[in-house]
Amino acid sequence: MAYSYQLPAFVLTALLLPAFAQLYLRSRDTRTLLWLLGFLFACLRMAQVYQFGLWDFSNPRVYPWIAAAGQTAALIGSTLFLASLSPLSFRFKGRRILYAVPFIIPLALYAILIDGVYHGEMPISMAFFIFPALGAFALFVGCFWAFSRGSMPTSLGLTLCIAMGGISFWICISIRGSWPLVFVESALHLTTALLVFYVFRRLTPGTILSGLGFFAWALNVGVIAPRLINHPALVLSLQNFSVLGKVVAAVGMIVLALEDQLAIKETAKDRERRARNELEAYTKVVLSRRRVEDFDRQANQICQNITANSRFAQAALIFLQSSGQYRLAGAAGFDDAALNALESLTARIPAAGFLTAGSSPPAAEHSQSFALSLEPWLLPGDDLERLHLTEVVAVPLSGRSSAEGALILAGLRDPSQRLRADDLLPVEVLGARIQASRSQTMMLEKLIDAEKFAGLGQLANNVTRQLNNPLTVILGYASLLEVSPAMSAQERKGIEAILSEARNMRTTLESLSRMSRSQSDQFTAISVTELLSDMEQLHRSEFLHRAIDFRLQVAPALPRALGNAQQVRQAVLYCLQFAIEAVENSDSPTEKSVRVEATAESDSVKILIAHSGPGFLHPTRAFDPFVPAQAAGETAGLGLSLCATILRENNGRISAMNFEPRGAGIVLELQAA
Repeated sequence: MAYSYQLPAFVLTALLLPAFAQLYLRSRDTRTLLWLLGFLFACLRMAQVYQFGLWDFSNPRVYPWIAAAGQTAALIGSTLFLASLSPLSFRFKGRRILYAVPFIIPLALYAILIDGVYHGEMPISMAFFIFPALGAFALFVGCFWAFSRGSMPTSLGLTLCIAMGGISFWICISIRGSWPLVFVESALHLTTALLVFYVFRRLTPGTILSGLGFFAWALNVGVIAPRLINHPALVLSLQNFSVLGKVVAAVGMIVLALEDQLAIKETAKDRERRARNELEAYTKVVLSRRRVEDFDRQANQICQNITANSRFAQAALIFLQSSGQYRLAGAAGFDDAALNALESLTARIPAAGFLTAGSSPPAAEHSQSFALSLEPWLLPGDDLERLHLTEVVAVPLSGRSSAEGALILAGLRDPSQRLRADDLLPVEVLGARIQASRSQTMMLEKLIDAEKFAGLGQLANNVTRQLNNPLTVILGYASLLEVSPAMSAQERKGIEAILSEARNMRTTLESLSRMSRSQSDQFTAISVTELLSDMEQLHRSEFLHRAIDFRLQVAPALPRALGNAQQVRQAVLYCLQFAIEAVENSDSPTEKSVRVEATAESDSVKILIAHSGPGFLHPTRAFDPFVPAQAAGETAGLGLSLCATILRENNGRISAMNFEPRGAGIVLELQAA
């Protein structure tokens, strides 16, 4: 080659190496690192093969191992360029290995043997077959590499691999020497030129320069031409174009890297702008703070807002109910089958441990959301499995001790773009707003109910004091009249009736006084037997008036329960009133019964309040506020929901059940003291 043409190309390519190093240090990108290493090996090859002054290291007869090193460097560099645009790998013993590694090993052995051991001449003995075997192994790996789904279509990759491999075998057998390696190097550069357009799929200065550069570099195959044709001028032109192609390819790849960095910055700006618009859209969502059930009513609107502004086409909102179960409050983007299946699955999710730290992997790095798998709660033949809806993104609505709800997101738009933390940040901020507003609303409801019960207690206390004084007078004079000798039998019978009813009134007033007595917030040992006896005394006349058969069964030696006495009384009182109203609303004119049973199980005390009225429409949702509780359509308002809240605050549980063929019951479970 002409010295005047080789030296500038070598110097320019070497001067571009620091630019690749700087690009890699800025981006830390594997592709940029492979480009840097590829051109480094190309420079080593250029330093070995070009003739500088009196030194010529390209002759394998004089410098066999230097020639072998140069040929190996050329093959490694061309393979690295190909691997940077088709980074396919396979798993071997738990490790991922690039296809480029087993592909280059036989080719490097070929170069070391042909130039370093045999000094550029093929052996005549049986050792000759080593070289076709090494080439066949490289071709075998190359076919697997092309067959794997990568950047280039499989058919085109296999066609190129088989065609180039066949020509290499012909050169190996016909021309021999190291010429097959020269052809393989050119074939790799030609494939890289095609991959540039397949990978980046755009016509920009970077892709055009890179593609043309590698195509010109592939013209290095012209050095084989003297073996085929006798046209020195053509051969020299091809070699000069090949030298120029190295510089053009290097410049083109630097431009490509700069174009990618600009594209990344533009993408980051677009993502930031989209996140800002999404946050602005969520700030316009008005979160009602009157009652907890208002959140259920606006859940569909919240989910529609999410699907309209986020990267997700499907969204659902679930809340933890007073019964301790999750319930689907609203959704958007799901069809009816998926919606029904998701509603059923939500009821099977346990509250304990749901969306706690470490329970599921994060949906994106540095995000608070989880990549949640629904498979643990799927049933055989579940519609969600049939619809391939088993992996979702869950944004937890974290409470004091557990997740009190979650935003379920699915149907990612443009899955080719990796989900990032800033994509989830607006939804996480919205989830925090929802949880804060809901918690504040629940506290406000509890405050209102506490003030209501405090007012009722104060009224009951005043009534008790006002009635106790005249009742004492009645009992006193009636007792005096009872012992008077001048009373007739009829008059004495009337006095006994007065004394009996007055004593019953005194017992009722004492029970009412105990219920209205202010209690501390600390837990105490509650006598369940005494509590239920007071309830019986208070409602005895009501049971008689309404012709309701009331039965009270308390297990012997029943242990005391641990809790706030006033709150537990309120819960039992309302459940008993609910049972009475259910019996009154019954369509059965004959059977009207209410029974209360208290039993002990291991370390808990259970109180069953059962009635013969209509059963619950949805026992699992009996404690949701203002949800139809009975089959007849009546709602329990906030009463049963408040009871569930009281039991949960007293470390207890509450549940509802239906009996066959008729009736229902509520079970209150408290810790034994």
